[in-house]
Amino acid sequence: MIDTIVFDVDGTLVDTNYQHALAWYGAFRRFDITPALWRIHRAIGMGGDQLVEAVAGREAEESHGDDLREAWSEEYDKHLPHVQPFEGAIDLLEDARSRDLRVVLASSGQRDHVEHYLDLLDGRRLAHDWTTSEDAEQTKPAPDLVQTAMSKVGGEHAVMIGDSTWDAEAAERAGIPTYAVRTGGFSVEELRQAGARQVYDSLAELRADLSSVISAGVPRR
Repeated sequence: MIDTIVFDVDGTLVDTNYQHALAWYGAFRRFDITPALWRIHRAIGMGGDQLVEAVAGREAEESHGDDLREAWSEEYDKHLPHVQPFEGAIDLLEDARSRDLRVVLASSGQRDHVEHYLDLLDGRRLAHDWTTSEDAEQTKPAPDLVQTAMSKVGGEHAVMIGDSTWDAEAAERAGIPTYAVRTGGFSVEELRQAGARQVYDSLAELRADLSSVISAGVPRR
């Protein structure tokens, strides 16, 4: 049995991946860089410290990396008021909390963005703790954020709930199993190949199988 559930936030509990992609596109365009939106979307879930080079190459990172990240923040702020939780997100957090599990929200987002998500999710009541971009030296797919999330609540045996291949890879490197939802736009095959033990179409479907997830056994399906 596990004692901790680590929840990714962006794209898993709150519907932000496409807003992030549009914000990055707007940031790149400020510097006359025009990557395809699909390529940006494929990198969402990766930290901003790694995304610029992954999407636009090393030259873009070396020439404009910090400025691009600042521009992304400004662009994303325009989208933030429209962000909403996925259906069933609060119910899932309440269910996890009711089972005497340590609930921690693992986000690499800026502090003000995370504060907004906490408001949307009633996270200050339902989570024992949370992370921001200030809590890890390296972002996903590095394991730092997952490890920090666990240490914040004193977790010893955990599972990760995420939506992207980067979540699964980070958790794998941290030595904990991942259960994934398709809310980030990745396919079942991609998520499984990245290490997810099971993939669900929605948070409600995952919640219905939460007992299996907690026992870290074989899901019912």
